[in-house]
Amino acid sequence: MIKENHHTRSLTKIRVTRRIGGLPHQARLCAGSLSVPCSVGLNGVTRFKREGDSATPLGRYALLFFYLRRARRLTPSWRLIHRKDIWCDDRATFLYNRRLRSPSKFSHEEMWRVDHLYDVVGVIDYNICPPIRGRGSAIFFHLATDALEPTAGCIALRSQDMARLLPRLARRVLITIA
Repeated sequence: MIKENHHTRSLTKIRVTRRIGGLPHQARLCAGSLSVPCSVGLNGVTRFKREGDSATPLGRYALLFFYLRRARRLTPSWRLIHRKDIWCDDRATFLYNRRLRSPSKFSHEEMWRVDHLYDVVGVIDYNICPPIRGRGSAIFFHLATDALEPTAGCIALRSQDMARLLPRLARRVLITIA
């Protein structure tokens, strides 16, 4: 469960950088005094993000809000994930890069995952408004496996590191991927 302490919610900037000498998906997340390993896309970071390239987009983006699988207390920047929530990655539709409800005839990603990596999901403001079809969808800030396996283009933290970071985040956060 996420506990809130409004006195400590002061971090407004997160920086993600590739780990020197590491594999393309190995990175480091820094936010205030917190510095922890994280993972990015299998193919590292790119300036020219495309749907399905398994790369994380380079740049500075707002962290819009979080979806949680369960929580005691929600604020306007936190929303609950429901079993029927999906995220459209079908570049053939105007609903591309949006949350939808299943069932859907469009290609999509399940938000209610059996591996629990989306128990905490921050939506990164990449290609959201307006979305350009094929430029990449579902770029999230979510939980990682314990082994920090690569993502499909998201940023992922181990659950214990996410638990340390979340209570410190301010309402508006910028995430820089360098």
